[in-house]
Amino acid sequence: MAKKGPKTVFVCSECGYESPKWMGQCICGAWNTFTEERVADTSASSALSSKNREHRIVKPAPIRDIVSGETERMDTGIGELNRVLGGGLIKGSLTLISGEPGIGKSTILLQAAAGIARKYGRVLYVSGEESGEQIRLRADRIGGLSDDLYLLSETELELILDAVAEFKPVFLIIDSIQTVYSSQLTSAAGSVSQVRACTAEIMRVVKQAGIPAFIVAHVTKSGDLAGPKIVEHLVDTVLNFSGERNHGFRILRSYKNRFGNTSEIGAFEMSSEGLREIADLSASVLEETSRGAEGSVVTAVYEGSRPLLLEVQALVSPSGVGFARRSSIGFDPGRLNMIIAVLEKRTGLKLMSSDVYVNVAGGIRPEGTSIDLAVAAAISSAALGRPMADPRTIVLGEIGLTGELRGISQPERIASEAARMGFTKILMPEKNRIRWSGPENIEIIGAKDLREAVNKVLQH
Repeated sequence: MAKKGPKTVFVCSECGYESPKWMGQCICGAWNTFTEERVADTSASSALSSKNREHRIVKPAPIRDIVSGETERMDTGIGELNRVLGGGLIKGSLTLISGEPGIGKSTILLQAAAGIARKYGRVLYVSGEESGEQIRLRADRIGGLSDDLYLLSETELELILDAVAEFKPVFLIIDSIQTVYSSQLTSAAGSVSQVRACTAEIMRVVKQAGIPAFIVAHVTKSGDLAGPKIVEHLVDTVLNFSGERNHGFRILRSYKNRFGNTSEIGAFEMSSEGLREIADLSASVLEETSRGAEGSVVTAVYEGSRPLLLEVQALVSPSGVGFARRSSIGFDPGRLNMIIAVLEKRTGLKLMSSDVYVNVAGGIRPEGTSIDLAVAAAISSAALGRPMADPRTIVLGEIGLTGELRGISQPERIASEAARMGFTKILMPEKNRIRWSGPENIEIIGAKDLREAVNKVLQH
């Protein structure tokens, strides 16, 4: 009888879907993402695990008898990072941090590692991409030296876990998970099976030992987290470090957090000495605001536990040959097209033959729909040549397809931040104005639809 060769499957690098044959398009919609990988024979290991289960007794425990880990949070030494994590690191937690190359992932982790080493003890920094000399140079530059901070340049998972077992660190960093491979698998480092298996094994080890750990992950060209989606489900927290590389601002955002708020953000500024925390982000973003200029509107969003004031800029110019261009930085392009269509339909503004450009100043990419009205007001201001009637006005609101304005959340807290920054008026949906219970030192202007809002906020 001929000996059977190893089984092979085709795995999607975007979502981790396994197919017995190659497919041009995956079920997740991605094209040309399937790679061939070998699958080890698990019959022997399955039989062994079944034999071991015969002698195990599993007993559930009452939930009241389980001790919460909330009181055991570790201070990273970086206030903004603690904020995003929900107050600090939880022992035994696994955090995945991603971001574009050069955005500052390794820098913030090295700063956190040095802070934890000074306060709690041994920290192990495992690097599969850089040598110890390169990391030492960065540590010298940012002041990240500590007697209890240890470096290990290794990519084989089994050797890394042996070092963890022997060294017993209080904090573990693996940079990056795409470079780590297990000798038990035949696929190459960075493949779907390797990333998935290595992450699961690291999770098991840190949970058993009670060690908080960070693993760094690469991102795809579209900015999404590279590797199978199952990795995001395995870890406790998923963080993303974003910002424009030619701009100083960096935003650390939480997309998943089993121990804290999932919409929290941390603000940093890149400097020659590393990442510097920005406590007053609104003031930093608005310090160069072009108040009173055509196409400039100030708005606000509520991120996590704090409001953030932003400047929305718009430029409308006659289009050349071909179709008119619609471009945005920091704002969803699809939503921009929708707002332009609503403006044309509900207010009569003619934009079909004009190029429209929208920019959220400062390199910030806010989430949510509360800045819709500010984008529409900025476009109207640029197209009509009419600046804001009062540059000390903040514009808030979501726009529906019929032109109506929908209510927003936390307007009272946004108003307090606006008053602190010297603004005197807020234009918001009429629904929010009717239920208003915020500070009285700021004037509230209500509007029911887009046409009314534009007429109230722009000069005549």
